[in-house]
Amino acid sequence: MLAGCGAGPMRSGRVAKPNLLFLWTDEQRADTMAAYGNRTIHTPHLNRLAAESVVFEKAYVTQPVCTPSRSSVMTGLWPHQNGCTKNNIPLPEETACFPELVNDPDYRTAYMGKWHLGDEIFAQHGFEEWAAIEDGYARYYRAGRERNRRSDYHHFLVEKGYRPDSKGRFSRNFAARRPLEHCKPKFLEGRACEFLRRHREEPFMLYVNFLEPHMPFFGPLDGEHDPAKVTLPANFDDPLEANEPLRYRVKREGCIEKYGGSEEAMRALIGRYWGLVTQVDRSVGAILRTLEELGLKKNTIVVFSSDHGDMMGSHRLVEKSVMYEESVRVPWLVRAPGMKKRFVRQPVSQIDMAPTLLDLMGRPAEKTLPGQSLVPLMRGGTVAREDVFIEWHPNSGALKVKSGGTKLATKEELKRVENESSRAVITPDGWKLVLSDVEKCQLFNLREDPGERTNLYDSGRHTKTIKRLREKIQRWQASVGDTLKV
Repeated sequence: MLAGCGAGPMRSGRVAKPNLLFLWTDEQRADTMAAYGNRTIHTPHLNRLAAESVVFEKAYVTQPVCTPSRSSVMTGLWPHQNGCTKNNIPLPEETACFPELVNDPDYRTAYMGKWHLGDEIFAQHGFEEWAAIEDGYARYYRAGRERNRRSDYHHFLVEKGYRPDSKGRFSRNFAARRPLEHCKPKFLEGRACEFLRRHREEPFMLYVNFLEPHMPFFGPLDGEHDPAKVTLPANFDDPLEANEPLRYRVKREGCIEKYGGSEEAMRALIGRYWGLVTQVDRSVGAILRTLEELGLKKNTIVVFSSDHGDMMGSHRLVEKSVMYEESVRVPWLVRAPGMKKRFVRQPVSQIDMAPTLLDLMGRPAEKTLPGQSLVPLMRGGTVAREDVFIEWHPNSGALKVKSGGTKLATKEELKRVENESSRAVITPDGWKLVLSDVEKCQLFNLREDPGERTNLYDSGRHTKTIKRLREKIQRWQASVGDTLKV
């Protein structure tokens, strides 16, 4: 009997193996649906899913940038363990992804959407079917891969009569300007629903990864949300004092130059960002509706999450790659058969994603994984590890060094902080400590200062807390083979 999620009977009388439908986005911060406090944004389908799910209120990524975070979601390993410590490092072929961890030939498996773990458009890592949407990573393909081959979405657009706009490829900007029916979410929706119909009688694992609401931060629903009704983040005007990391302050300087620093510009940007979330919501709704119409809802685990957040005006920053909450916190919903809806308020990490899903699918715990199953929390109990850890590795594309420096720093100073490493811990009692090897360190009391306006690290009032949290980071590092000295 499958212990995890109460699988239902098959027509033959055997116990059905549970299905997995894994829906995720790129760059979606937590507060983009009602379950996380945003009742203005239009996300009716995600709201419904949340109402039927376990909602992890404080879910954190392992590293707030694409490739490293995705590597942890797919493998259950820390970026420093699987080698994907910055963008565009291919996941080693010998490192198992989730279908390979399950290792059950009865399952039909598919990956659709953005991958960003190497060899972007080629089926791999236990996925039988593949539907790619990105053609911009060809220069990172391994030797022997055909660099002139195009994604499934490319061929979809060609069939619709479009011509590539950029060196034989369709750029992200071009794709985002298409009518709704020809954009990437709708393409993925169609492929996912078709997969569900074909495999309705077989157990399946289907991963669908939307690029949106990732930049270019515009799309066919730009007018969906009135900027006048957009509420700016409460910490929009936080000045980022000199005791904050230089990399963050330089990044803010660049964000204001790129996106505009006025309230009007930020409201318009956030409105478009919300439109992209709504665009994904509509396709999520269609996929979930198909699942229900096919009679698969009762035996399918549904996961919704993202690979990292986006600052979207918090501290007047945009994009990710910093340790502030808006960058490292993401939505995480799990609807599982036999599991009651619940809000989990304890901080949790995506490093626990794979062990949790293995548990829900009735699979034995994988001893090589550093995470833990969160199923006890989902049932109202407790888990052994309560602290959350996050890492940052050098040169992850978070800072573009200008030839002559900036107003805030020389070229040499920028080069130094571009290559910084940091480690963070977030505790159930609301403390966050970020230790860096070459940058300013940070300490925040998230209960008293949820907007992280005041860095307490150098205040002189919290030496015992810093010592306690530093020891937590060091013990965690020793347990996972992380040799960075911070």
